[in-house]
Amino acid sequence: MSSVLPSHPSTTTELDSVAALSAMLDTVTTEPRPDDQLEALALAVAADLPVLLWGEPGIGKTAALTQLADSLNLPLTTVIASVHEPSDFSGLPVLGEDPATHGVPMAPPDWAVRLVQAGRGLLFLDELSTAPPAVQAALLRLVLERRIGALQLPPGVRIVAAANPPSSAADGWELSPPLANRFVHLHWTHDHDVVVRGLGGTWPRATLPRLDVEKFSEAVAFGRRAVCHLLDARPTLVHQLPGSQTRRGGAWPSPRSWDMTVRLIAFATAASSSTDVLSLLVRGSVGDGPGFELLAALERMDLPDPETLLADPAAAALPERGDLRQAVLDAVVAAVRRRPERSRWDAAWTLLVTAVQTGPPDLVVVPATTLATLRQDDWEVPTGIDQLADVVSVSVAADRAAEQAAAQNIR
Repeated sequence: MSSVLPSHPSTTTELDSVAALSAMLDTVTTEPRPDDQLEALALAVAADLPVLLWGEPGIGKTAALTQLADSLNLPLTTVIASVHEPSDFSGLPVLGEDPATHGVPMAPPDWAVRLVQAGRGLLFLDELSTAPPAVQAALLRLVLERRIGALQLPPGVRIVAAANPPSSAADGWELSPPLANRFVHLHWTHDHDVVVRGLGGTWPRATLPRLDVEKFSEAVAFGRRAVCHLLDARPTLVHQLPGSQTRRGGAWPSPRSWDMTVRLIAFATAASSSTDVLSLLVRGSVGDGPGFELLAALERMDLPDPETLLADPAAAALPERGDLRQAVLDAVVAAVRRRPERSRWDAAWTLLVTAVQTGPPDLVVVPATTLATLRQDDWEVPTGIDQLADVVSVSVAADRAAEQAAAQNIR
């Protein structure tokens, strides 16, 4: 004969108190707060590009994904890649009634079926760097073709992965180059102020940046023009497989990653994102070196055309920033060198005089020296050049003094 032990009211009350205290600790609020990392992540997710978050354990990668999924109203499906077999992503063979006629279908896992049934969602592949090479190979088709076995993920599903750096990953592997080149790599770091305020109960809210429909055509054209101009000038950047295995597991330039870059520039432009956000996205798709070159080229795309300046030097408006102003002046002199004509030579001197009058005079030293060498015998010296003579002579004297000092030090 069995007996049921009576519950102890004191124990039940104590458990209720524990639950109430835990619920209070779990209750937090969110606030709109500028966050370049979250904005870059949200834009890449909006562009439907697979994202890989790199960061040390415990800094909030999973929490950021959970909060982003809540903000976008997307069901979150988390799959720990390191504890799965290759067949979990390629599908398990299931024999039918007539394999010789119908073949052997590959059955997808239950979480993939739920995603298809929902029609939308955020698939989070965690601990990617601890997945063995065989599992990484099986993930290629999932990330690129969005297929799991015989199942096609719907367009409403976004893919985000997370990984720890090899130095902190337990029994980790470097990512294979084919898999790494399919992701936008974002290096996740913690912000001290955000953590402190979040532990106080208020975390930043991840929201999808608002896209301006009126900018769509301009944004697409801008992204394509920026990448094509860079690759025309630097053809070796089209495909550069890094030499070291570690760098091959990160972002590096290929036709695939440049195509992702075009999409990211277009989305960032349509969202009027900051330069810092665009930098995270561009470097995360093609790597730091090519990314910085592209960012520098983007800045120069907004510079005035040298031919326009030479056509009407009196109305020229030169950039305020020193490096951009230097680039404009160098471009003007280069344009005169390509087509040396008296009127163009005179116009270039007018621009250099304007530069001296409106900005740091040392920026005109090199362009003025180069422009002077382009003078032909029958060209008279412009009257305005007198304003540049002192600048150039002072610079030359300073250079000579530096050379003499260096020679004395050598002795």
